[in-house]
Amino acid sequence: MKKLLRYLKKYILQCILAPLFKMLEASFELIVPLVIAALIDDGIGSGNTGIIMQKVVVLFVLAFVGMVAAITAQYFAAKAAIGFATNVRSALFSHMMSLSAADADKLTTSTMINRMTTDINQAQTGVNMFLRLFLRSPFVVFGAMIMAFTIDVKEALIFLAVIIVLFLVVAVITAANIPALKIAQGKLDNITRVVRENLMGVRTLRAFRLEKKEIEDFDSVNKNYVIAGKHAGAISALLNPVTYLIINLAIAVLIYTGGLQVRTGTLSTGQVIALYNYMSQILVELVKLSNLVVTLNKGVTAAGRISDVLQTSPSMVYGKSNGDDVIKGVPQIEFENVSLTYGDAKEAALMNVSLQIYAGQTIGIIGGTGSGKSSMVNLFTRQYDATSGSVRFYGKDIKDYSKEYINSKVCAVLQKAVLIKGTIEDNLRMGNKNCTNEEMITALKAAQAYDFVCEKGGLSAAVEQDGRNFSGGQRQRLSIARAIVAHHDIVLFDDSTSALDYVTERAFRQALENVGEGVTKIIISQRTSSIMNADMILVFEDGEMVGVGTHEELLNNCEVYKEIHNSAGRQYEEVQTV
Repeated sequence: MKKLLRYLKKYILQCILAPLFKMLEASFELIVPLVIAALIDDGIGSGNTGIIMQKVVVLFVLAFVGMVAAITAQYFAAKAAIGFATNVRSALFSHMMSLSAADADKLTTSTMINRMTTDINQAQTGVNMFLRLFLRSPFVVFGAMIMAFTIDVKEALIFLAVIIVLFLVVAVITAANIPALKIAQGKLDNITRVVRENLMGVRTLRAFRLEKKEIEDFDSVNKNYVIAGKHAGAISALLNPVTYLIINLAIAVLIYTGGLQVRTGTLSTGQVIALYNYMSQILVELVKLSNLVVTLNKGVTAAGRISDVLQTSPSMVYGKSNGDDVIKGVPQIEFENVSLTYGDAKEAALMNVSLQIYAGQTIGIIGGTGSGKSSMVNLFTRQYDATSGSVRFYGKDIKDYSKEYINSKVCAVLQKAVLIKGTIEDNLRMGNKNCTNEEMITALKAAQAYDFVCEKGGLSAAVEQDGRNFSGGQRQRLSIARAIVAHHDIVLFDDSTSALDYVTERAFRQALENVGEGVTKIIISQRTSSIMNADMILVFEDGEMVGVGTHEELLNNCEVYKEIHNSAGRQYEEVQTV
């Protein structure tokens, strides 16, 4: 929690005023039993109506001022807590955006979602309750004990014993509760993961009729969370009954001994009632304090989980070069004995890949599923760093360049087309904020998307979340148009025409040849029709590059390429004759 306190710096004034006003409210509460004692002894006991009215007015004033102080304190506490959560959420989101794909793989998506939502909410509640009660409750408890000493020392010793016992109980239960809460929160991550996987793959699950199995899997992780939650809840639930038991036993002792002293004339009836009220105040405040401890335990646990993510240093370090010192006449991209292994996987996704790509070339990359094609995209865009070997950009190690420079030079159209909620224009401007309407129309025509965009209503047509109001092929073509309008030096198409029919793909490929003079185009595909006119084709199988050459050369000397072409190429040849 200490590591997150820096996000409260802007709210130091609120953090000071909130507990001060709460302590002001508590001060008025501590005066109330003395006023009631005077009301009973001097007013009711002697039948003095004037004193009774006077004390009643004082009680109303104390109540009103206390209410104003309480509302003011809660306002400042809420403002500080909400501001704290806002700052932490912004910092956490920014930090997540700075992490590499490998870092995100280690943390997992479900974990990061829970940190951004549940954990920050619990930390916010913890800060709010801390500012409102953490100073107030101990102040009232010790204040009531001191006020009891002013009335009678012997009776006040009961207060002292009760407070010592109760604080020991709270300390023991807290020490046992924090680890249990941490385990329960970890189980919640598993629930989020399972739900997310089901929502993302709902169509596949229904297609294979796996609903029953997924329900069973969810019930399993949910049951584990319930067990962990019950264990943590059972520990925290001990606070209230134990507190009530100790306090009520103390009240019974207090009334008994106080009654004896009233009989002997040592104490007055009003003083005993005042002592009873002070003990009741301690009871109320310790119940609040016990609930606060539970809330703080959750908040501290959540804060620790948030801190773990914030302390995760990005594994990918960028250089400072902005391309001012690029070497001319060298390959634009060069791989030298590059291998890539994801996380703790035993097998490499890419092995000993060496290649050279010059500016303006059209490169085709082909291979079966799992052959390493998308891994090449991850290296081109530096989503991952090579496990071994070197990736050079304009003759220099790609690690020497700044992230901004790489992003300004390389643009990728991924296998899964991703559109944001808004309009078609909003999505196209993601690639180039300053593009004109003419540039967007040109890009849409090149991507074979202009016709259906006009039917939808033009550039201002609405795009729903994830592009749900467009077909798979339409989403791909809009993603391609977004990449074209970006005007980057290198454009990667990662199987981005898989949802297009052969006729549309052929028209797009012909249009692509005239897009961006000097632009390097890297086309990754599973069918030869997409890359047969490329200047150079790279063939991958099981992470290894098994063939390099033109379409005709590979048909003659690469069995893998020939097999892929024979399995899918006939359909393309039929389209060519239409």
